[in-house]
Amino acid sequence: MGQYLPVIALMVVAILFGAVSFVASRLLAPRRPSAAKQAPYECGIVPGRELPERFPVSFYIVAMLFVMFDIEIIFIYPYSVARRELGSFAFWEMIAFSAVFFAAFVYVVARGALDWGPLQKYKALDSAVSAERTLSSTIRRVGTEGRIDEKAA
Repeated sequence: MGQYLPVIALMVVAILFGAVSFVASRLLAPRRPSAAKQAPYECGIVPGRELPERFPVSFYIVAMLFVMFDIEIIFIYPYSVARRELGSFAFWEMIAFSAVFFAAFVYVVARGALDWGPLQKYKALDSAVSAERTLSSTIRRVGTEGRIDEKAA
């Protein structure tokens, strides 16, 4: 118990300092409220009455994709280090995990998570399941907007 005495003493001193500071500020601080002091402060900008613009949800979706990839790396790295000791069961578990992860990623991309622009709309997946879709119409080519068509040249 003697080895914990300095830690306990430091905790008591910290709690007492916080309590004394709080009580002293309540007793000694001047109280002169005004409209300027009660107004919200936003980094020196005078707050307006108009509603703020909504922050695009796309930023949060991209952040969630980043977290998904981080989680996949966290699971795959230890497996790759000790794959011989883990055996075939761990291999099939990693295949199942990667399949579920890949399906979720394809779903999010199909819904338009990586489509940026001012007119982004929520995509319905009704057109994804149709008989007239072929291999050339199903695969979406990313980054070809504004480029010259190679077949036409």
